[in-house]
Parts: sequence; C-alpha cells; structure tokens
Amino acid sequence: MLIQARDENPGIALDLTPMIDMVFLLLIFFLVATSFQQDEREMQVALPFANSAGPISAALREIVINVDADGRIVVAGRTMTPDALAEMIHQAVASNPEQKVSVRGDRATPWANVVRVLDVCKKNGIQEPYLDTILGE
Repeated sequence: MLIQARDENPGIALDLTPMIDMVFLLLIFFLVATSFQQDEREMQVALPFANSAGPISAALREIVINVDADGRIVVAGRTMTPDALAEMIHQAVASNPEQKVSVRGDRATPWANVVRVLDVCKKNGIQEPYLDTILGE
C-alpha cells in the first residue's frame, strides 16, 4: 500500500486588489474634498467692515508664566521683569477681559517669587490665575 504525502500547507493566497481599490477611492475622496474647501476660500466675497476686528481664537490663548529656580520670570522663552510682565498682562486684559493665565513655579524657588507673579496678575486684571502643579510624591 502506497501512502502519498500531501502538502499540509498548500499556500495561502492573499488578494490585495480590494484593498488597493479602497486606498485609491479614499485618495480620490480626500483630493476632491480638499479642492472643495479651497474653492470656498477663493470665492469672491466682499467681507463687511468691523471696528474691532481680530481673530476669534484670541480669547482661547493662554499666557503661561514660568518662574524658574532663581526667581526669573520667563514668558514664551523671554525673561521679563515684573514691570514688563505687568505691561504685557495689562495689554492682554485690555484686548481680552477674560484672558487666562497659568503660573508655573519651579519647586526649588522660594514661594515669594511665585506670589510676586500672582500679585502682578491680580493687579492687572487677571481675576483667577491658574497655579500649575504636577501630580507626584
């Protein structure tokens, strides 16, 4: 009696054609959707005039004030004096009365340095400055 050896794994064939079709359909969809958005921007629309024009997102920007270990005040990468900080906050509150401010004090700095920044914020119209901390030990 002869036993014929059969191939246990005849080979699995994977048909990639449907996946390639879907990729092309998605590509076409996004190209068309992008061109519609561009057409809206290029429409000839005469926009109305405004006395106090400005970006809508200005109210969402938050000023982050860092107080490093040596007590220096740093805003957006620039070291500032308390007077310069007061002027910057005063201008921000003048353009946006609901301006948000976060104060981030280094854990090694004396608390008086952070309080000095909080005082500047309060004196210049920031009613509720946030004091950032991290969760830890």
